[in-house]
Amino acid sequence: MIARYSRKELTTIWSEENKYKIWLEVEIAAAQAMEKLGQIPRGVSSTVRKKAKINVKRIHDIEAKVKHDVIAFLTSVTEKAGIKARYLHQGMTSSDVLDTSFNIQLVQSGKILLKDIDQILKVLKRQAKKHKFTPCIGRSHGIHAEPITFGLKLASFYEEFKRNKKRLVDAMDEVSSCAISGAVGTFANINPNIERHVAKRLGLKVEPISTQVIPRDRHAFYFSVLGIIAGSVERVATEIRHLQRSEVYELQEFFSKDQKGSSAMPHKKNPILSENLTGLSRMVRSYVTPALENIALWHERDISHSSVERNIGPDANITLDFALNRLANILDKMIIYPKKMIQNINLTKGLIFSQEIMLELTKSGLSREKSYKIVQSHSKKCFSENKNLFDLISKDKLIMRKISKSKLNSIFNYSSHFKNINLIFRRVFK
Repeated sequence: MIARYSRKELTTIWSEENKYKIWLEVEIAAAQAMEKLGQIPRGVSSTVRKKAKINVKRIHDIEAKVKHDVIAFLTSVTEKAGIKARYLHQGMTSSDVLDTSFNIQLVQSGKILLKDIDQILKVLKRQAKKHKFTPCIGRSHGIHAEPITFGLKLASFYEEFKRNKKRLVDAMDEVSSCAISGAVGTFANINPNIERHVAKRLGLKVEPISTQVIPRDRHAFYFSVLGIIAGSVERVATEIRHLQRSEVYELQEFFSKDQKGSSAMPHKKNPILSENLTGLSRMVRSYVTPALENIALWHERDISHSSVERNIGPDANITLDFALNRLANILDKMIIYPKKMIQNINLTKGLIFSQEIMLELTKSGLSREKSYKIVQSHSKKCFSENKNLFDLISKDKLIMRKISKSKLNSIFNYSSHFKNINLIFRRVFK
């Protein structure tokens, strides 16, 4: 990923330096188990840990000659650790190191992404409770529907990110597996106890059956979850973008003192951060398909998945981390305009109360079809003649014989729409 959309904590995880450090930990853990089993001399693991140094440039120089990254890594380690390092990797295959290490990087990334989600949940909870009863219009198909509150919008996002957190925890568990099973996964040249030791040492689970590689359905699940989270990021970003449109302008991204919105038009305050999140979310979701396609490898293994994962591993996690942090910042600093929300509620001159009038007519004995037709007729007149629905209904003798004046007044009131907000908030923030 380019530096513009990267944060150091995640880029460090996916650095070459960290990758080789994890490889070394896997090799040392395996050597420890081999020593306990008497398969290699004691002291190998401690000597390697003490003397081995990660030299990324040297590893790359060796790989340029031998055309094999794990061999290049082991050669570099041996150069520093000495003759005892020749006992490393006994009975193991490259995938044992690569797959176990890749899973560790995914878990490391997932832990940071969980912290990111926690921050979003914290901000959403605070803002939702602050605007619990801030009236705004609910829209369906982009058209005014009925009143809601801005707090309800935010509570909906909060509940979605709660689900995302659970999904990510499950996805991390899915990829928290370790395979040290040797060529084609049969343990022909390595004791299964070594795998158990490495898994325990590194905080992983033993892969029940590996075919020289850890099955890629696990990774497909992880990247699919990242794609879903990205979808949630875009859902919030899209809402912010719509609500900042000039015709709506119910909220606005924070605009700093010296910020410029347009090179041509000095008046512009554009929702650039939310638009940016929309683009980044597309990128994260685009990595889901290749992860799914990685499931179907040839026989016990091939490396068609390798180049894919070298790209999507860092890119998907780094991009999503950046996006989640940007979203938390937007939500924390966004400027909300409650008065404009009220203006927009009143924009359609009472049309948003049409359902309640219809329902009241059905209670009085009229059929639903007739009640609907009567109210729809007045609603159309409101649109075409720019009149207030309350005034038209008040002059309809048939309706006023069915609905009392006091009842009509109570219908054209927000309070009935907000009577269950406390219930919803208890469900969400329990």
